[in-house]
Amino acid sequence: MNNYINNDTITAISTPVGVGAIAMIRMSGSESLEILDCFFRHSANTTIGHRTCVYGQIYDNCELVDEVIVTYYKSPESYTGEDMVEISCHGSVYIQQTILDLIVRNGARLALPGEFTFRAYRNGKLDLAQSEAVSELITSENKKSHDIAISQLKGRYSSRIKSLRDRLVELLSLLELELDFSDEDVEFAKRDEFMALLDTIESELKSLIYSFDLGNALRNGIPVTIIGKPNVGKSTLLNCLLDEDKAIVSDIPGTTRDIVEDVININGYVFRFIDTAGLHKTDDVVENMGIERTMEKIKNAKIILHVVDATNADRDSIKREMTEFQSYLHEEASSPSSKKWVVVVNKIDKAGNMGKHIQCTNGVCDQDVKLIDGDNESDWIFISAKKGENIKAIIDLLCDYVKSQDIDSRTIVTNVRHVEAMREALAAIQSACKGFEDGIPTDLVAIDVHQASYSLGSIIGEISNNELLDSIFGHFCIGK
Repeated sequence: MNNYINNDTITAISTPVGVGAIAMIRMSGSESLEILDCFFRHSANTTIGHRTCVYGQIYDNCELVDEVIVTYYKSPESYTGEDMVEISCHGSVYIQQTILDLIVRNGARLALPGEFTFRAYRNGKLDLAQSEAVSELITSENKKSHDIAISQLKGRYSSRIKSLRDRLVELLSLLELELDFSDEDVEFAKRDEFMALLDTIESELKSLIYSFDLGNALRNGIPVTIIGKPNVGKSTLLNCLLDEDKAIVSDIPGTTRDIVEDVININGYVFRFIDTAGLHKTDDVVENMGIERTMEKIKNAKIILHVVDATNADRDSIKREMTEFQSYLHEEASSPSSKKWVVVVNKIDKAGNMGKHIQCTNGVCDQDVKLIDGDNESDWIFISAKKGENIKAIIDLLCDYVKSQDIDSRTIVTNVRHVEAMREALAAIQSACKGFEDGIPTDLVAIDVHQASYSLGSIIGEISNNELLDSIFGHFCIGK
């Protein structure tokens, strides 16, 4: 971190390595314009002003390197809060390296990974959580992860963390004031008010921590596990959803012995489809290993597509099968109620009159039919994966699930470091609550409140250390 904390003028190529139409080289620091003047030539009638673009030429001594556009940002109204220059040149690797070399020869140094964003943080342009949101914005691969990163970058997320911490700091100040007057046995706030405040903060922290699971799913793909007995058409459904032959399809039961998965973007939402081994009793060692992995995928899934064979099932047998599969989940903290469970009745093209097996709307099941089970625990969708019939109903249901999470109005946690800090804060808050209930000395309760405040402060950078900053900014790309 000592390498970051200086006032050197820094430079880097900010566009990806390789040949492209246009590339950009950045400078940040008080000598940016002075260094630029050493090799940039432009019309004498043109002034390089704040937030203006100037056309000119880059020269290495008397040799023309390139015709470029230069943009200047004057401190403090720039990304880093310092004087900044951005040079847009042609994408030739030779041109990029020659300009970078000219900048370094005339007094700048090469930037370290994330150093531009570190300077934005150091100069108060961004807090620590917003700085990390910059990295998440760069790596976002779908609309929802992009929207979450934008929300965090704008400071909505930081404001909520700061509000929680401010309330803790206020509580801590009252506790420490009591300690200053401990000989007089006075209380500056009622204990029930303290408890109410801690209960509120505890509830908000739990909500934020709970959102991490969803945030992680939105970022990496919402896990959708396809389960069912052998030979019901799970692999055919996966291939149909992905529109490619990803999984082996065979009439032989137990063809899928391991997990097959792939990711697809649907209307800006990323789903991670997982085809699993058929769930049944078997003496085959390899097949049993696949079934064990299926159990793990069921536990980790957000949405379960439970595929059944329309030619060989009725409503009662399907419900018994659901109960059997859901029993695996009760062994874990994850429960069936926290998942979207969808019964996909497949092979309706072979079933003929479906009324013999499962009651459908007007006896017609080869159109857009979605039945809600009597106990409202699951959706029922009737399809033919082989012929691609009614697959749109599954896709619509998946998208509706994401929309139902009310993501736009929620604060979503996506950063592992943040959620760990929140868990530390939550543990400290719960310890403080217990301390109040047990009547332990105020100074000991104050230690827990201070720990909770410290943990939340570390998220937005109000409390930080060099090792933490090195870890965060060291993962940025050079030039950002």
